Amino acid sequence: MITFDAVGMVAVDLPATLAFYRELGLDIPADADRAPHAEATLPGGLRLMWDTEAMIRSFVPDYEREPGQSHTLAARCDSPAEVDEVVARLAALGHRLIREPWDAPWGQRYATVADPDGYGVDLYASLAGA
Repeated sequence: MITFDAVGMVAVDLPATLAFYRELGLDIPADADRAPHAEATLPGGLRLMWDTEAMIRSFVPDYEREPGQSHTLAARCDSPAEVDEVVARLAALGHRLIREPWDAPWGQRYATVADPDGYGVDLYASLAGA
């Protein structure tokens, strides 16, 4: 049986990318900024992994970044207010907002912020009890 245990992404500027994900609360060692590969294990065991373009080219010599991204990561926040707080903090640090926080018809406060490599990160929280 296949077990999916990681999501991999390619980073143009690994230190900037890791700083973004540290702002979202991931525990990524400081020395990972100097390596061509970094990863963080999430609760439940799933890993997020990042490789530099140079690392990818070491085993796929003709690798070229494709324009646009077809996926996003999603991070659950504890409250609608936390969605707004996290988005404001990331925007203040210069990260591009893809979608400002809004109350989605499916009952969640929702927003999307781009990481330094253009990957969308959805931030959401239930509006129930808000």
